[in-house]
Amino acid sequence: MIIERQQDVTVAAASVMERTSDPRLREIMVSLVKHLHGFVRDVGLTEAEFRDAAAILAELGKLSTDTHNEVILMAGSLGVSSLVCLLNNGDQGNTETSQSLLGPFWRLHSPKVDNGGSIVRSETPGAPLFVTARVVDQAGNPLPGAEVDIWHASPVGLYENQDPEQADMNLRGKFTTDADGRFWFRSVMMIGYPIPTDGVVGRLLKLQDRHPYRPAHLHALIFKPGFKVLVSQVYDPADPHIDSDVQFGVTRALIGNFVRHEEPHPTDADVGRPWYSLDYVYRMEEGDAVLPRPPIK
Repeated sequence: MIIERQQDVTVAAASVMERTSDPRLREIMVSLVKHLHGFVRDVGLTEAEFRDAAAILAELGKLSTDTHNEVILMAGSLGVSSLVCLLNNGDQGNTETSQSLLGPFWRLHSPKVDNGGSIVRSETPGAPLFVTARVVDQAGNPLPGAEVDIWHASPVGLYENQDPEQADMNLRGKFTTDADGRFWFRSVMMIGYPIPTDGVVGRLLKLQDRHPYRPAHLHALIFKPGFKVLVSQVYDPADPHIDSDVQFGVTRALIGNFVRHEEPHPTDADVGRPWYSLDYVYRMEEGDAVLPRPPIK
């Protein structure tokens, strides 16, 4: 159609989107046009601001590499990642869920580790951490044979792909649940850490006077045929940023009980003190077992 006034642009664009053959893509694109055009009108977006926004989107892409994903980082910092997660799990956000953010640091092909083994692969100073966990369905029945991918940041606040001082795949490992749905391993106690702030996200946080910190957490990705892949993070409630996560990922169901022990370890006299323990239950929902696309290589 010939555009005679600014309102006609939205009508024309929406009508074109209506021609999309795929029903779901059509629904998404029509809504996108209506809301995006509504946003432009609502804030009275200027031409200079539009050019700046386009440049920022291009920069987000350029800053995403094999070891860093600025787009995912931005989505989390805007609360989009957490919202999408909660809308699609726990009965569409009506009940608690063990599901959480994938984050920008999951990698495929973590080394397999026997239950009871350690995921520390290079010298990593820090208090010992002993994790015991169970994987169950929504009724509480154990899920044997589930593959559990574990990863977390080091006590200096860096994942191994960010830190040349750490061995490849340090603090990463893949476990298999036993007949009772259990898995267990040894690591070191993680700390909270700042997300990367040397790009677009960092500039945004500075302009908003926001801190860049995530509270200490343990990542898990659990695969079991017949169940939706569970992506989870378990948070330490003692972390000073537990109620102000820069990525909006902390929910009540994801707060773990990281217990500090001053007494000797009951089975290993060589374990230093203090040491920590975590006991947690992961609950999976029935669905298609489809792995997410890794954000980094």
